[in-house]
Amino acid sequence: MRRRGVLAGLAGLVGLGTAQPVLAATSRQSAGARRRPRRVRVGIEKLARDRYRLLRGQKVGVITNPTGVLPDLRHEVDVMAASDDVDIVAVFGPEHGFRGTAQAGNSEGFFIDPKTGLPVYDTFEKSGDELADIFTRAGVDALVFDIQDVGARFYTYIWTMFDSMVAAVLAGKRFVVLDRPNPITGRAPSGPVLHPEYATFVGREAICQVHGMTVGELALLFNAEFLPRHAGDHVDMAVVEMDGWRRSMSYEQTGLPWVLPSPNMPTLDTAWVYPGSCLLSGTNLSQGRGTTRPFQMVGAPYIDHRWAEALTALRLPGLQFREAYFVPTFSTYKDMTCGGVDIVVVDGPSVDAVRLGIALLWTLKHLYPDDFAWRDEGTGDVHQYWIDNLTGSAWVRTAIDAGATIDEVIDGWREELARFSKLRDQYLLYG
Repeated sequence: MRRRGVLAGLAGLVGLGTAQPVLAATSRQSAGARRRPRRVRVGIEKLARDRYRLLRGQKVGVITNPTGVLPDLRHEVDVMAASDDVDIVAVFGPEHGFRGTAQAGNSEGFFIDPKTGLPVYDTFEKSGDELADIFTRAGVDALVFDIQDVGARFYTYIWTMFDSMVAAVLAGKRFVVLDRPNPITGRAPSGPVLHPEYATFVGREAICQVHGMTVGELALLFNAEFLPRHAGDHVDMAVVEMDGWRRSMSYEQTGLPWVLPSPNMPTLDTAWVYPGSCLLSGTNLSQGRGTTRPFQMVGAPYIDHRWAEALTALRLPGLQFREAYFVPTFSTYKDMTCGGVDIVVVDGPSVDAVRLGIALLWTLKHLYPDDFAWRDEGTGDVHQYWIDNLTGSAWVRTAIDAGATIDEVIDGWREELARFSKLRDQYLLYG
């Protein structure tokens, strides 16, 4: 209570400090504000506005990262810690950590948050009984998930949610999802569907590469279709839906601030291309980590001007390609000069990220057959190609190696995508 009182007092001082400029706004500015389209209200806003009634009488743990903010950019953990209406007792950090300081494939470990005094537990790559034990040890009754997704199957936060739902069943905890927009819209899904034998932390279950769902909708699908097989039962779950979000909306239309969901997802343009350019993680190219334009500035020391020319000739909607040269400061080809392309987004909603990804791989294979290679994590004569885990099967790799065209590669998953689309339709919450 003492900590909450101090935080509430500080919030009051901040409010006093901002009141005068607001009152000084001109009538023209005020009229303009009234004419702006009504912005989307995310799940945490609705939960807080209802004074956390859904969580009343329960000890709460929040699974979140820097994106768990209200529209005024206050973090929900700070707001909850200062409120007498909810009993928050723990925080759980995913890949990159609660405060977002860790690079890809890492997390922040356990620590006590200096701002709130709350214990922060590390969930990255933990699942099953191990994760259930963490939830039990933290003393929570209900788990709240609130992380901004970017709409790609291999973006790991949705699988942190899935693993946490499984662990919640095992530990006997409630699970509440606070919904947020899909920033690359929730239109028709696209891309190959994961085959079970290729399941990893970048894809636990059979969803397609660009799922076109919100995390709340995915949670409903996970709970109904997949949890009984992993946990033996469904989780006691609720989704706090958004107000005002439509499937056709791009993120700019929501009126919400963009907070980078991970260190290499700095802008919305990054999110538009990520479901395609991330496939380069399955090759011997730099994905632009260690540059100021990750997943947009991509290349390798053996790439020359021909790649940008070939990609431009494909006339991919919403995109332009600039011949580019760069030196990554870390990750693949650290401190080495790379040739490549800068993928420039000129119209986000028209971008087909899956076709972009296949086009990147196809042109590389045809232009640089002696240098381009698939990333092989196998040992000896046993191959384990990372591209297969990213795309969900061996189809993309083997089809490109066999000389298939871009359209032929894409045609290879149409039937499985159609089946997933029908399943997906049952769990959509928004028009």
